[in-house]
Amino acid sequence: MGSTQFGNFNDFCRDSTLPVCNLFVASNQPPNRAYEGCALTGIGLGDGRYLANLGSILLAFIAILTSLFLIWRSDRKQAAVGRREMQIFLFGFIVIEIAEIFTVGGFPLRDDVRKGFSAVHVAAIAATCWILFLNALVGFQFLDDGTPASIGLFLISGVIIFVGTGYIALDTAFEWTGEFATDAENDYRNIALYVLYQLFPLVCLFAFFVLETFLVVRILGEFRPMLYLAAATILFAIGQIFNYVISTHLCQATDGKINGALFETLFTLISVVTLWFFWSSITEDDWPTPMSQPMPGYN
Repeated sequence: MGSTQFGNFNDFCRDSTLPVCNLFVASNQPPNRAYEGCALTGIGLGDGRYLANLGSILLAFIAILTSLFLIWRSDRKQAAVGRREMQIFLFGFIVIEIAEIFTVGGFPLRDDVRKGFSAVHVAAIAATCWILFLNALVGFQFLDDGTPASIGLFLISGVIIFVGTGYIALDTAFEWTGEFATDAENDYRNIALYVLYQLFPLVCLFAFFVLETFLVVRILGEFRPMLYLAAATILFAIGQIFNYVISTHLCQATDGKINGALFETLFTLISVVTLWFFWSSITEDDWPTPMSQPMPGYN
């Protein structure tokens, strides 16, 4: 046991079903079992194989279809500010949900294949949260939205974060270089992934909320869109509470049939949909602005 818990994943992996946890141990066993937690077994398939989380798999599939619909709806909003940038965010969310089917969902796979999907999942979370943060900057019109410069910034920076995080995750899983090896004897400590998976997305989400709040309240001079933003934030937080706090209790109460990951997938989906409505409400409504020179796209 180290002197600090910073960088340690053991408690998180013991009590929650996180894609990053598949990278540290053999993942061809029920989630959480390797960390001496409640094993999420879901539906037994025989020969020691399980379909661990059918609920998350179905909800992830619904999330993919919903995101495709929102991408289509965004494309029809020709006058909306940040239309292409929002579509890039939704595409990132689709990648997350595809990976989630095979990681959190516990679809039966070979160990190395599941680790590959887990690396994609972790990388997609970091990149998509970064893209969401960039979406908050779109409203301030530092770059004209929808231009090659704006879209290029989103895609290039997102790919850099995705590839960098994905490489670290894969190196952790397969120990190619040993640079990112996990200290299993010290509560599965991995500083790099702790920063990229736990802290970096949180910073991006917090910055998005602060910037959008400033944009809506101080620049647009309105409060109604804040209902959408606040609802999206609360729904996302509820999902995380289910995953990190309630999960182990649900697992024990149901003898490993379900845990909080199912509800995390559900509330995250609803949060993303609500976030899309927030974006739609501030990019097409005719908001009055207290500024003498209205911001492009918001007049």
